[in-house]
Formats: sequence, C-alpha cells, structure tokens
Amino acid sequence: MTTQSNLLGVFPATKKDGTAYFRASLTFRGKHISLGSFHAAEDAALAYKEGIFLLSSSTAIIDYSLTAALPFEKWVCLINFRDNGFYIANPIYVRPKMFYYYLSPSKILKFDSDELFYYISHKISQRGGHLYVADYGSQLSVLKRYGIKSYGISGKDFRFKNGDILDFRSGNLEILSSYHGVLAVTQNGVTRYKSRILVRGNYLIGTFGTEEEAAIAYNKAVDTLKAKGFKKAYPTNYLSGIRPSEYANIYASINLPEKILALSPASISSNSQ
Repeated sequence: MTTQSNLLGVFPATKKDGTAYFRASLTFRGKHISLGSFHAAEDAALAYKEGIFLLSSSTAIIDYSLTAALPFEKWVCLINFRDNGFYIANPIYVRPKMFYYYLSPSKILKFDSDELFYYISHKISQRGGHLYVADYGSQLSVLKRYGIKSYGISGKDFRFKNGDILDFRSGNLEILSSYHGVLAVTQNGVTRYKSRILVRGNYLIGTFGTEEEAAIAYNKAVDTLKAKGFKKAYPTNYLSGIRPSEYANIYASINLPEKILALSPASISSNSQ
C-alpha cells in the first residue's frame, strides 16, 4: 500500500513485483500532467520542480540539457503547453501553419499544420534510418502518407526540394517515382521513366513515356523471373487508376530485353561463383 510523499508533486507507488518507485505529476491551467516514474523520490522531486519552472518561466526554451531531470519528450510537451495553451503527449511544438516534431534535441522534423491531428495520436519511431508510426497494429512509413513507397530512397524515389531531409512539409517533397523499379529521368525538359529490376545488379527493362507503362513493364519482368524459378520476393506494382483491359493491353505490348529473357537461376549462380 502506498502513501502520500512529503515531497511536493511526488507520489510513492509499488510495482507488481513489490519494487517501490515514485511518480511525479503536476497540475497547470486545470490540466493534470504526469511527469514520469523514477527510482528515487529525490529524482521525482527534481522533475516536479523542473516542470513547474518550464511552465512558469517565459525564458525557458527547447534547449534541452542532458542533466535535466525530465525526459526530453516531456520537456517539449510542457513548453508547447505553456506557449500554445493545449497539451500534446507527443514531443510536438506548434508554430503558425506548421509544427516541429522532436525526435531528439538535434533531430527536428517539420510538418504542415494539416498533419497535426494525425501526429497528436501517432508517435514517430526510427529504425535503420527509416521513420514510421504504429497504425492499426502495423508499422506505416511516414513517407507513405505522401504517396512515397515504403523504404523509398531520397534522390531516387523522392527528393527534398530545399535539401533539408527533415522537412516533410508537402511543398518540400517531390515524388520522383510512385512505383517499384521505376525512375523518372528528365532531359531537356522532357521526363521519361526508366524501368529496372535488380538481379545481382540492375537490368534495364526499358524507357517509357508514362510512369504507368514503366510500372507494368516492371511487373512483367517480375512475372517472367518468377516463371523461370527465381525465388526472390519481388514486390509488384498496384495500379489503381487503370482498367484491367487497359493494363492487359499495355502488358502484352511490352517486349522484355533479351538479357532479361535469358536469365535463369542457374546462370546467376554460376556467374556469382
């Protein structure tokens, strides 16, 4: 059984295994805010004092110190609440027409204000350089919200117009390719689409006038390799805006290069030895 601590804003508690710990919390503008759990009552008390300071001081900014008692994410949440009048559980700081999402003190993502409602309830995580959120039990790439395929490559599938790879505002993202195996190439003001497939090196399938043709050519190359016995799990392109009959006509009109038609699992194995 726990009792009230004699330290302001600190509340002792016990885990299921009997381990004691201390929770810190405060109330500001009628909002009760949990500040986290701590092993020592003194640490919880420091977190409470720091929280009160951040909320009451007009000079405190998002300039996090590693010696701070509060977790960095909570630091951001409190300063946003102080400055903007509403509490967000994720490390977001709202600005006019945009907001910052703090992955760390030095890694700050920028988003349009239209995305705020989504990221209030979806926490961004990072793994292997890729950003994703948990959405209905699955991991959804942040890029996919902009029509960019999961694990899209900057400079190949999309680009940041101003060069800032942390700026996800829609006006800064340019999609170069929405489909697997397709790369947009612009020369003399004319954009064409190269279709390629990776089989121990990139094989050029062809260059096409539309992105959809290039995507279908890639699908045909995948089907051909699978029929030859290749076991690699190549992703295929789904084209929602094309009628089945139109897809079939484009598919039938595409002639794959002899280099691809001549490929076989045995030839690839022998070349790799």
